[in-house]
Amino acid sequence: METFLVVFTLSLDAFVASIAYGTNKIKMPFKSMIIIDIICTSLLAISIFLGTLVKKTLPEGTTIIISFTILILLGIFYLLEGVIKRYIKNNLILDKKIKFKLFNIWFIISVYMDEIKADLDNSKTLSSKEALYLAIALSLDSLAIGFGSSLGSINCISIIFLSLIINMIAIWSGLAIGKRFVEKVKIDLSWLAGVILIILAFLKLK
Repeated sequence: METFLVVFTLSLDAFVASIAYGTNKIKMPFKSMIIIDIICTSLLAISIFLGTLVKKTLPEGTTIIISFTILILLGIFYLLEGVIKRYIKNNLILDKKIKFKLFNIWFIISVYMDEIKADLDNSKTLSSKEALYLAIALSLDSLAIGFGSSLGSINCISIIFLSLIINMIAIWSGLAIGKRFVEKVKIDLSWLAGVILIILAFLKLK
């Protein structure tokens, strides 16, 4: 159950982003979908691996407290994410022309604020390079959530395998739902992710 909740939470961003792409009639080739799925799962796997290493060096009671704290803070962040994004939009200039190059942090932040901006050339098709940026922006939270979850008791292999499956389902279903909307819609499920993370945090205390 805990493994499913973690993966479900992480797939929410991909689901919402895919709906946005569907409503904006931006095509996402299967290759781009695979790139997003693999990058998101790979970063999750790295964070879990690092968390497992740290877990071996700390007393069990300490890791539980750290895991609880990380998940609680992330849950609160998600609950306030709408406010945080509005603050960033009002205080950072993200609408200027941004050069499309690898590891451009401003472009990644821009995509984090508005997933549609990953289609930099406005071709209405998400290329492989653009999918890479979208994947990085979508998986930023995976690093913290994966690390925090791995400090507790969690099946690492199951969560990685499940992530590959659910992420792909989230992307595909999000695109399908988005294409059915006549008007563009803005869906915010960050509050749901926040609630689930807070529940996960308290599950760590069992």
